[in-house]
Amino acid sequence: MSRDDAPRRICLTLPTNRACTTTIADIAEEAAYAAREFGVEVRLLILDSSDPSSFAEHTKAVRELPAVPDVTVHHLDEAAQREFLRAAIGRAGLPGRARLLDLMLPDAVSYGACTNRAFLLAAALGCDSIHRRDSDSGYQTLDGEPVFPVHHELLSLGRTGAEAAAGVTENVLDQAHGGKPVSMVGGSFVGELSVDVSEIKELDPAVYHDVVSLWAPPEWSAEEIGELVKESFVGAGTEPFTTDRSVLDVPDIWRLDMCNIGFDRELYERVPLPPATDTIGSDYFLLHVVRHAPLPAVVHNRHIVNYYTAERRTGAGFIAYQLRFVKFLLSMLYFHPVYFDLEAAGPALLDERHRVRADEIAGFARRVAGADRAENVRRLDVVDQRYRQLGGRYAEFADHLRPLRERLLDEAQADIESFALLIEAWAPLVAASRAVGLAQQPC
Repeated sequence: MSRDDAPRRICLTLPTNRACTTTIADIAEEAAYAAREFGVEVRLLILDSSDPSSFAEHTKAVRELPAVPDVTVHHLDEAAQREFLRAAIGRAGLPGRARLLDLMLPDAVSYGACTNRAFLLAAALGCDSIHRRDSDSGYQTLDGEPVFPVHHELLSLGRTGAEAAAGVTENVLDQAHGGKPVSMVGGSFVGELSVDVSEIKELDPAVYHDVVSLWAPPEWSAEEIGELVKESFVGAGTEPFTTDRSVLDVPDIWRLDMCNIGFDRELYERVPLPPATDTIGSDYFLLHVVRHAPLPAVVHNRHIVNYYTAERRTGAGFIAYQLRFVKFLLSMLYFHPVYFDLEAAGPALLDERHRVRADEIAGFARRVAGADRAENVRRLDVVDQRYRQLGGRYAEFADHLRPLRERLLDEAQADIESFALLIEAWAPLVAASRAVGLAQQPC
């Protein structure tokens, strides 16, 4: 059987850097559901950056998964991921191989980079779409059965807007977009805030407002900033799943989360995610591309259950997480202008075949790299002042942050420059990944 005659192949991926044997078992059930209900071939890709003990537990959990027709599990530690990336980068023939490898597999935590690795591996595996979940989340249930987001993702991804209309409960897509492909399907989450700042809100709502508002564009009005603070990080609240709702439209990206997302290959093989390290929110960029291009998407209510792992709330974990939050705030100096450029470009972001023009986006990123840092200095000042108002470990974090200020300002600029570089290298990397394939044997 040729690849053209074979079943559609998808990549269901779980990046992790923590112990998550329960999640592995859960996502394997989702893979089995996709294969059984939709007749697809599923490559379940676990990208594992956890410590040796957790990796050993994960290996055992993968080994004990029941064999399921048309489901193949690939469990890769960082050494295997590095081997693949070196081969792909080498085959692409690009300059600066060491830097590209560092952007794809940095020493520090990078939400964008781990997803970029999944994108390239999905290309290597010959997949038509990618479906991402997170290790600190689970599935809702209905009548004792898990509610899998892949259901909506496979109903619509890769179809045109007009074709996808039959698979949703509500179609409000302008007919002008009906011939474009549905490039993204996603839901949100229920449970705790997606960003671990709820304690700040409990301690002092005014401080919470002042800190969270720092990620708004400075030119916004007080009313707009207030609405942003109200909507930030809350997901779908706490309402449990009772029945399917799905809307086809140019998406409202406030109602989407990267723990509950599926992308068509024509999107993620064109544009990567920002590879910034130690920065929350660095993996949401493609949502903005889809909205402003504009491309059809489906937003559904099979929301993931979000929960926090204990390590981010104590000791070094608390400091590391709060630093990621601060770096997210600083990244907005560069990303808001890029988002505005995306919005201004609108339909010009797509070529005649409705594919994203990656070179345009790289240009936006390069142009903003020299932005005046004064706004980021102000952001750091506000964080310092407001965290000291909270006292306790927040004041201690402010002490930790103070000597890092210049380094963080430099890193924020370097991150947007690295993003532009990676966009320009992305097409050759994808082609090389597809040619290299994945030599690692399935588990």
